Amino acid sequence: MKKSLIALAFGTLALGMTEFVMMGILADVANALGITIPQAGHLVSAYALGVTCGAPLLAVAKQFRPKSILLFLVCLIFIGALISSVAQSYEMLLMARFISGLPHGAYFGVASIVAVRLADEGHKTGAVSTMIAGMTVANLLGVPLETALSAHISWRMPFIIISFYSLLVIYYIWKWVPQLEVTPSNGYKGQFRFLKTGAPWLILGATMLGNGGVFCFYSYVTPILTSDGGIPYEYMSAIMILAGFGMVVGNLVSGKLSDRYTPGRVATAMMLFAAASLMSVFIFAHNGWVAAAFTVFSVLSMFAMSSPQQYLILKHAPGGEMLGGACIQMAFNMGNAVGAFLGGLPIEAGLDDRYAAIVGAPMALGAAVLMTAFCVKYEKNKV
Repeated sequence: MKKSLIALAFGTLALGMTEFVMMGILADVANALGITIPQAGHLVSAYALGVTCGAPLLAVAKQFRPKSILLFLVCLIFIGALISSVAQSYEMLLMARFISGLPHGAYFGVASIVAVRLADEGHKTGAVSTMIAGMTVANLLGVPLETALSAHISWRMPFIIISFYSLLVIYYIWKWVPQLEVTPSNGYKGQFRFLKTGAPWLILGATMLGNGGVFCFYSYVTPILTSDGGIPYEYMSAIMILAGFGMVVGNLVSGKLSDRYTPGRVATAMMLFAAASLMSVFIFAHNGWVAAAFTVFSVLSMFAMSSPQQYLILKHAPGGEMLGGACIQMAFNMGNAVGAFLGGLPIEAGLDDRYAAIVGAPMALGAAVLMTAFCVKYEKNKV
């Protein structure tokens, strides 16, 4: 495996630890800052909104070399984590989470282009999958470790670790990622031209709904499994490891299947699987260990959607590939923000925590409908 792809994956590992840490430490943060669980859920949304605001900056940054952009973006990860680690109030932590989200979409946009340009022909979706793999490893190892440190030491420890790790990422990107030439530019307006066709809108809409559906539930996974399911809190680290393993499997398998079949069909199947998993979480929530199994299935499907969609948006964004790669992350994280918000509504209304999952199921079904429409119109043959 090329060292350059490993360096890119180290960056997505940092992003994964930053983004998903809040799911494991939600209750700890709420208790420490004296806020409610739904209010703490807004910290998930703040990160997602940062992604949405940061991604379009690539339209301006495209004049710089990809490696320089990547190094700048990892510096933002470091700054956001550092502020989070010293935040003294809910408002300060909200601001830090917003800053932490700013580099997310832009990093994926640039890293996707670099991965595809460095990949051998016929293995481009696999290269994107390798780049994304850091995100899955974050959930397999990083987030469970962060959850345990939060429970036994302080909720600030995860952010301290991310700060130091970000410095390592800066070093490896500087050392291993080659200096590629600036991506050819079609002008500022030309970068947005791909949005005049229907394909990217179907991909982006399906991405937002699919991710949002899972995040309705996953944003509140800890209170659902502990309060409704009766699982002791100290077992949550182990469950997060299993969920992370599901993400790793989903990402790697979908990357290989997409190189063999069409990426759109793989993504559609995973969206249907996500909807079924969310319904099952709701039905079996009071049997905590069964709900935990469907938790693994739901996040497996979420990451199995990711690689095909990341590749598809690049394929259907001629002249604006870097911006398209960022837009797909905007869609992912707009879905995360909306999902975290909608999932908290039934909880705020006094219903059991498990009702967050039932909100997400129709969103995942809607994603499958949009992706099916994409496949019918734009992806009739094997890639």
